[in-house]
Formats: sequence, structure tokens, C-alpha cells
Amino acid sequence: MAFDLNMIQQVYNRYGSRIEAARKAVGKPFTLTEKILYSHLSEGDPTRELLRGVDYVDFAPDRVAMQDATAQMALLQFMQAGRPQVAVPSTVHCDHLIQAKDGAGEDLDTAKSQNKEVYDFLSSVSNKYGIGFWKPGAGIIHQVVLENYAFPGGMMIGTDSHTPNAGGLGMIAIGVGGADACDVMAGLPWELKFPKLIGVKLTGKLSGWTAAKDVILKVAGILTVNGGTGAIVEYFGEGARSISATGKATICNMGAEIGATTSIFGYDEKSETYLRGTERGAIADAANAIKEHLTGDEEVYANPEAYFDQVIEINLSELEPYVNGPFTPDLAWPISKFADAVKENNWPAQLEVGLIGSCTNSSYEDITRAASIATQAIDKGLKTRAEFTVTPGSELVRYTVERDGYLNTFAQIGGVVLANACGPCIGQWARHTNDPTRKNSIITSFNRNFAKRNDGNPNTHAFVASPEIVTAFAIAGDLSFNPLTDTLTNESGEQVKLDEPQGIEMPIKGFAVEDAGYLAPAVDGSTVEVKVSPTSDRLQLLDPFKAWEGTDITGLKLLIKAKGKCTTDHISMAGPWLKYRGHLDNISNNMLIGAINFFNLKSDTVKNELTGEYGPVPATQRAYKAAGIGSIVVGDENYGEGSSREHAAMEPRHLGVRAILVKSFARIHETNLKKQGMLALTFADKNDYTKVLEDDIFDITGLNQFAPGSQLTVVLHHADGTQESFPVNHTYNAQQIEWFKAGGALNIIRRQQKNVA
Repeated sequence: MAFDLNMIQQVYNRYGSRIEAARKAVGKPFTLTEKILYSHLSEGDPTRELLRGVDYVDFAPDRVAMQDATAQMALLQFMQAGRPQVAVPSTVHCDHLIQAKDGAGEDLDTAKSQNKEVYDFLSSVSNKYGIGFWKPGAGIIHQVVLENYAFPGGMMIGTDSHTPNAGGLGMIAIGVGGADACDVMAGLPWELKFPKLIGVKLTGKLSGWTAAKDVILKVAGILTVNGGTGAIVEYFGEGARSISATGKATICNMGAEIGATTSIFGYDEKSETYLRGTERGAIADAANAIKEHLTGDEEVYANPEAYFDQVIEINLSELEPYVNGPFTPDLAWPISKFADAVKENNWPAQLEVGLIGSCTNSSYEDITRAASIATQAIDKGLKTRAEFTVTPGSELVRYTVERDGYLNTFAQIGGVVLANACGPCIGQWARHTNDPTRKNSIITSFNRNFAKRNDGNPNTHAFVASPEIVTAFAIAGDLSFNPLTDTLTNESGEQVKLDEPQGIEMPIKGFAVEDAGYLAPAVDGSTVEVKVSPTSDRLQLLDPFKAWEGTDITGLKLLIKAKGKCTTDHISMAGPWLKYRGHLDNISNNMLIGAINFFNLKSDTVKNELTGEYGPVPATQRAYKAAGIGSIVVGDENYGEGSSREHAAMEPRHLGVRAILVKSFARIHETNLKKQGMLALTFADKNDYTKVLEDDIFDITGLNQFAPGSQLTVVLHHADGTQESFPVNHTYNAQQIEWFKAGGALNIIRRQQKNVA
């Protein structure tokens, strides 16, 4: 049994009393989001801080889930906390370090060889501290969590931005950095700024070519990549109840692309069906006993405008399939307008690769719907005109769809089955191309499509759609093709039309697997040795960051003034850099190499104020560090959007950057910076961004009076001898200010553990 039924029952046992106490205190009906949050307040008193709009609130999550790329740093930090075992059920999933190249078997064998020391470290540290370990090949973290650990009404944090996938089963699941995971594993409260609530009312029912994926693609077009920032999105209505649990997970998964804290659906018959189909009938029974607490109150859904900060309504019966992109997941095109958009924008119409699967769309239902299109290609004499790949989400799904013949169907149209891993979705893709500089188009059923995200090529125009639409495009090889209306010429010269996809929500013969890939930890790990070689270039034990010196911070050089979009991929790229996720110094050589310098519009080229010469960002910062000089990074809007990787916060801290000053932050990245003892500041007046010149020296004053709600001051010393100053804002609460003073949250955790011991 992978799940902990006793823990789940304990969560459910406290639901009724906590919700009723909260209801009495607040005096109004509750959304599902509020019910779960109020039931997970860390101090156990549901009357504490119940009004929306309050500042940070402490919660007690039920679970922690970590993927292998981020788990390395999270567990290296946890090792410093001084605990003998994790305080809550936790798991590690080896899914990010497997590069897609030749096919599932070959790629998995290569990964096991190349990443052996990392896998040995993760398995040994998991074994020592009571953490469940999912071997490479077991599957992608979010799919494995959905199949094994997600439960209605629970709260989980995960070191990946797509942790909200578990919201498909009614769980508040939030992506965080490794430092947050370290806190929870150490038994400390986890804090979150109490979110706004966005309600999405779904009416009607999906049919034909339209899939659950199209719901979130449309929502992304409405809210944009930052429209959900600081909010939890709650889906409800008759349309919501008609969508499968895995379809709901798809929608919640991509909520990360609108900046949402998380997304969630209520518990219903589809949830129960999935729980029982994945051999968790005991959880379904427990959920049925408190089902009134696992959905929002009727009064809320009858009059949602009175209880949500924003309400969006979508009629599923009228919803078209969508294709989003290129270069951003919120550029949403209904299929009826997509061909015109391709032509008008001069995007490459020839499709080179179609890729289905990933953590977002690799369920049994997804695979069967895509396979129904592939079967038509075989039966109607169509030849696939683009490369086509399939990434199963887990060994459970892979084994089952192979048993049922669907992988053979894909093979018959030239499809290549990749390992049960993230692969091309995160840039772990050795793409086959004869000209990497050519402008080209690919389409995926993944979640992100930032420039260079999938294959490192800035000329790749990546589009996002449902698996069935991707499969149809791969067959056509042409982005101007509309599978709903257009015909294709088959091998006999006949005009044929693809029929609507048909899918099966759950396998008729049930799921099956020989080896799911799970290793349980030792009951007593006290004698287990954690494997880290002192000469490794991939793993490095951490040293604590230095505490604040107790004065204003002065004399800072400008490292870079970033222009435009600066995601965590720009700050700390994935792809080939993933191998250094456990070695802070080595991975710091990718710091900000993707950011665009405002002053020359180039990436990885900044002015070294010590020499006057231009050079790479990391080398320039290392020169400042060697000289004992601090620096500052200035950025644009939504700085740090995208993946949860805390390396994007740890690298600047490690190399001596003292502050990040931007127009606005993405939620996870701002928290990550705070955890590492960095100053995360925003312009009080965004126009002050224009005042920053390339040769400026910065002072940050007012730190001796650093307090919640108070402003600090930035003084610019220009090269011509003049100076000007302006106020800057921050969102630090009292505890976060203590993190800054101590040099990072981990320093405080270590101190507390020593005091307990």
C-alpha cells in the first residue's frame, strides 16, 4: 500500500469540527478551497486568521513530493537540519534526468549509467531519512502522485511547479522550492500568503474533438501567464463533474502557466471512480463519509460572484479545441482561427515533430483518444508526415496501454515511445535535426513552450494542444490543417477526413504493472550512509550562507538589468545543466545566461565594472565576489515565472548577489529568494526602472528599520557624480525578516533543531 490510510483518516477526522468552528467564526458559506485551508492551519485552531486578505498564514501539509532535479538540493539542505527522519510522509521521484534520444529502453539505460552517483545519493538519503523512493523509469512525479498519494481534501507541497496536478483529485497541492520542502520535512509550519480565489464555472459537457486540455488553454488565454498570481483557482459546476479525474488533473497541472498558487476540483463520482480504479477504494470510502466537506457549499456555487474575487464561466458544449503559442502558453487560438494566425504571423506551417504525453497529458484516457486518431491513419491509408513521440506518464500507464495494444498502434504510424520521464517537456531532448538554426515548428501536449524550453533552439516555434490534436497535426504535418473540417490525401490519392477521437476513461481490464518502481525506506535509517563523494562534480555538500552584517548594504555593482520576460529558465537553465542540480557551485555557471541585458539586448553579455569589458554573467559575478564586492540584479515584470527551481535563487546568493529589484515577482521565486536570505524588492514606482544606468553603484538603506509594510530606499550613484534615490517595496513578514537577518531560513531551522536536541 503506497498511501498512508491512517494519516488520511486523521485528516478527515478533524474536518467536521474545524470547518464548523470556522463557519461559526466567519458566518458565511465556504468555498472548497477555504474548507481545505482552514482544516490545515498549523496551530489546529480554525478560528485563527480566517479572513481573506490577511498576510501570511502557517499551514501543516500532509505530504511532500520531490522530483530528482530539485530533490538533490532540497535533501542537501535537509541534511543540515539535524533531524533523524522526515516529519511527514515524503517521496522522491526520478523523472527529470533522463534524456530523450533513442527510445525508452536505451535512454533509461544511459540515464542510469550517467546519473548513477545522483541516483545513489537520492536513494541512500531517502533510505536514511524515511523517504519513499521511486526509481528512474517509474514515471513522472505528478502522474505517480495522482495514482498513489493524492487524496481529496489533503494538502501537499512539491518541489515542482506542476504539483497542482493533484488538484484533479481535490487536493490543495502547491509547488514550492526545496527550502520550503525542507521546512515541512523538518516538522515546521509552512507559510503561504492567504490567496485570492478565482472561480471557474463549467457548464455543458465536452464532446467531439474538445478535451479537458482545451479548458485550461482557454483559461490561460483569458487570465494570461500572471493573471492567477496570488490566487487559487477553483473549478465547479455541472461541467466540472462531467470531466474525468485525470482530465481535471490536466487542467490543474497547467494552472501553473497562469501563475496560480494552485487549482482544484471538488470530490465527485469521477474522483471515486479513479480512486477505486487505482486500488484506493479505502480512500474513496473515507471520502464518501465526509463528502459534504470535500466540495464547496451550495450557496457559494449558486451565487459565486459573492464568494470569489473573480468568476469565469465556460460552456464546455460550445468550447473549441485550442492551440496555444508560440513562445508563451497564454497565446490562445481556437482551432477555427489557428490556420489564419499561422499564415498572418509567418510561423513555419510545416510541422517537424508532434509530441504527446508528459505529466500534463499521459493518462489512459489521453493515450486512448490519441490512439483512436492513429488507428484512423492506419485504416485510411494516411502516412504520418512529422516525427511523432509518446511519453508515458508512469510505468503503471505504460504497462497497461502496452498490454491493451495502444503502443503498437503508435508504432505502426512511426511513433517512438520515450522513457517514463519528463524528457522533451523540460529540455531533456537530444532532438534529431539537420539544421538547428532553421526556423521550425513543433506541437506538444505538454504545458510550457517558452523559447528554447524544449530543445534549446530559439528558432523552434512550440505550440501546445491536446494529445488528439497533436496526433492529428503529426499525421497532417501542416499547422494550417484543421482536423475538424479539413481532409487529407492518403497514399492512394483519396481525400479522407479524420473522425472525432474516441477514448476510454479507465481501462476495462483494470490497471496492471509488474514493477511500479517503488522502494520503501528503512524502518531505522540511523546506520545508513549517505553517498556523496568529496571529489564529485555533480554533488556538493552545502555550507551555510552568511548572516546579514547588521548595516545598510552599500556599494553594489549592477550585474544585469534584465529586459522583458525573465523566467527561471532564463535565470537557471535546465537541459544539460540538470546534471549539476546537486552541485551549487557548478550549476552557478548558468546563472542568468538566458536573461536579456537591457543595455545591449544580448544574453550572457554584461559589463564588468572592474575592467570595463563585456563578458558572461556568471564570470562577471565571480569577479565581483573575488573582489569582495556585492551586486544587484534589476528585472522587469513577473520576474522568475515558470518552474519552481530554487537554484534560480540559490545561485545569485552563492555568487554574492545581495538583492533582486524588479517591477514584480512570480510567487514561488519571490519566496525562494526570501528563504535564501536574499533581498527581494519591487519598485514602488515602476517607472524608476528607467532610472537605472549601466555604470550605477547602488546603496540599499533603511535596513536597520526593516519591518513588515515599511519601505526601503535605493540610492543610485551615477557615473557622472550625480545621485538619485527612490523608495522600494517588499512583502516580508516578521518571520521572513528573521530569515534575512540569519542569512537564510535554513540557518534558523538548524538553530532550532540544536535547541531541541
